[in-house]
Amino acid sequence: MTGEPQLAAGQVVLRRARGSDLDAVVALQRAAYAVNRPLLGVEPLPLLADYTAILRDMEVWVAQEDGGKLAGALILQPHADHLLLWSIATDPAAQRSGLGRALLGATEVRARQLGLVVVRLYTGTPLRHLIGWYGRQGYSVERIEALSDRSITHMIKHLAPVAESVP
Repeated sequence: MTGEPQLAAGQVVLRRARGSDLDAVVALQRAAYAVNRPLLGVEPLPLLADYTAILRDMEVWVAQEDGGKLAGALILQPHADHLLLWSIATDPAAQRSGLGRALLGATEVRARQLGLVVVRLYTGTPLRHLIGWYGRQGYSVERIEALSDRSITHMIKHLAPVAESVP
């Protein structure tokens, strides 16, 4: 990974995705979000996206296993006043390993790098387990949005400002 942009959170070091990662990122997203489809009753929003555009327009960070396979992906969209956590995905084989929590931690690291103290995300309202998990990580429900085919719960976390060191 030398020479590539990196993002570290705890023991997990992410690298920026490259164009050559497109197929692997799409496959990871499909595998990670497949479990949500029956709970939502519709295709999860991340699976409706154009990943060529996402790789071009957003920050896509990936965690790799030793063999090179992607274990996780983090898709972030910086805004002037907040960082949007657009997607967090872990390979089903890596779920419940702490990788998701590390990816969430990397989101906060990246927000601070960008000088932002607000992180926003959204998830399907029927996905109560995810809303609960984000809540346990310090996120709170900001609002619920009703779309024509689904309901989305928007969540927010205000990060504590980093204390400046005194000389």
